[in-house]
Amino acid sequence: MEISEQPIDRRTFFNEVAGHWDSNHSNSATTEFLEMLIARLSLEKSQRVLDVGTGTGILIPSLAKAVGDLGMVVAVDFSEKMVEAAKQKFSALPNVRIELKNAEELDYPDCYFDAAICFGVFPHIQDKEKALEGINRALKPKGKLLIAHALGRKELNHMHSKEAPFLAEDILPTEKQMAKLLKKCGFEVAYIEDQPDHYLCFSTKR
Repeated sequence: MEISEQPIDRRTFFNEVAGHWDSNHSNSATTEFLEMLIARLSLEKSQRVLDVGTGTGILIPSLAKAVGDLGMVVAVDFSEKMVEAAKQKFSALPNVRIELKNAEELDYPDCYFDAAICFGVFPHIQDKEKALEGINRALKPKGKLLIAHALGRKELNHMHSKEAPFLAEDILPTEKQMAKLLKKCGFEVAYIEDQPDHYLCFSTKR
């Protein structure tokens, strides 16, 4: 992965890698993993789902299919280039909105979404508590939140430390820390799965 040798911030980093993100992250194993994520959310037709940190929109087609024509997928990312790539691919879908927005600055109506997913993004959110509070407010009672990665916590944290010096700070909390944080932000943790090849944290709004 080639990036600027100069010190950069997270937005610049993800803008720089957006152009070849899909080619580096698209394979059969990833496709199977994403299908499993959608199944875990148990979405129904006509529901609304929030895709936080959508990147180039890897989850958008599956989410859009799951909620159907009467449902809605709202996909957000803080990287201009990632959002641009996602819009080029999926903005024509009638049940999809793709927006440039920080995870910490979600301004959707209260109790608007049935579910939310954070795939591959949670460590990069700087104010995790503020982001979770915003997601919680925007979810309906008993709304579902899935935080997911295609690597386990230990493996993911190690990978970030190798990619760029500042990404070494972008880590997944321990299971105890995650449960405490989610509880503080109004969620009830159903389960946390942390295996070398995946990380899943499923919770519901209290």
